[in-house]
Amino acid sequence: MMKTKSLKFALCATVLLGVTAANAQATADVNKGAKAVKVVDNKGTIKYFQSSNGITQIVNTTADVTTTTWQLGGQLTNDTYIDASGKVFGLDGLALETGAASTNATTASVHGGTGTGWTLLVRDEATGATKKMKAESLVSGIRVEYTQVANAAANVDVPVVGLPALAAGTTDAKLFVFRNGIKLRTGTDFVAAADKVTITYSAANLPMYAGDVIEIQYIK
Repeated sequence: MMKTKSLKFALCATVLLGVTAANAQATADVNKGAKAVKVVDNKGTIKYFQSSNGITQIVNTTADVTTTTWQLGGQLTNDTYIDASGKVFGLDGLALETGAASTNATTASVHGGTGTGWTLLVRDEATGATKKMKAESLVSGIRVEYTQVANAAANVDVPVVGLPALAAGTTDAKLFVFRNGIKLRTGTDFVAAADKVTITYSAANLPMYAGDVIEIQYIK
């Protein structure tokens, strides 16, 4: 009987050692430092809770108890995506922005930023990443004022640096050309191309005299 009990005890000890070794291997890669909390479950197994990837650990110690709290906020160490398919995802309590747009935006956080004003959040469709964009990159414009030097006898090219090639019926609707305050017609009175607008000269219908002012406005 004693031999049987000894054999059972030896088998139990072997199993416990195996479980302990397995647990040690499972937690071998845990950083048991300031960002890890050691706990013991109801079976006596030692485990570690570790904060990472956007989760910050806050430890409050009093005379007789230590409380550890995890909260959102911190540096993402891995690519992170939130799938809101079929669900509502929103942020309540956001302040309404009425100030000026940023002219010196930075990539720093609110705690270390040196920029001023506000920016826009946009989504990169190629990667799904959320990025920051200055307002002037979304809505800005070009304005050029050109004064004719002498009476023209042919078409007049007006340089417009930054003007892209426009498509008829779509993006050309963002371009406005005026001669002495009178709006000209695209395709008839002028033709737009990359970096220039050409006034279509006509001695009868659209002459260009010395001192005529061409004003060009383009909304990006």
